[in-house]
Amino acid sequence: MEERHIRTSAKALVIRNGRMLAVKVRDEFGAFYILPGGGQMPGETLPAAVEREVAEETGLRVRAEKLVFAVEGAEGEPDHRIDLVFLCRLFPEKANEDRVNDRNQIGIEWLPLETLNREPLYPSRLRRAVMNLWQGIETPVYLGNENMGDPEITE
Repeated sequence: MEERHIRTSAKALVIRNGRMLAVKVRDEFGAFYILPGGGQMPGETLPAAVEREVAEETGLRVRAEKLVFAVEGAEGEPDHRIDLVFLCRLFPEKANEDRVNDRNQIGIEWLPLETLNREPLYPSRLRRAVMNLWQGIETPVYLGNENMGDPEITE
């Protein structure tokens, strides 16, 4: 059995005017969206990690305010991924860090929340959960495990 590691990733949920901030990426299968954020460094708190990653990927400054979702990918990737999603407040001023596009990143977009379930946002378990949060509908924090190929949520 090959050795795999657990990768903790801090992600930002930033909502403004009924839209959600997303990073647009492209791979060999096409374009899709992910929440801004990334890997936590040793000695770095999760809120600090999400604030740093958002600044690096988008040039925007945020403050992590509340942990709202956890979703994991235990299989199908090189590492066992755990995404911890923080609701973040957006500040009007830009971040001091220079924007650095991650591999495959082709831009950032503000996706409309009312049709988020039809967007290619991954992990797909976040689509309906984010819509529910925005609408004030109670949603579990732990969204479970999502493997590659899980059905998309489009109801």
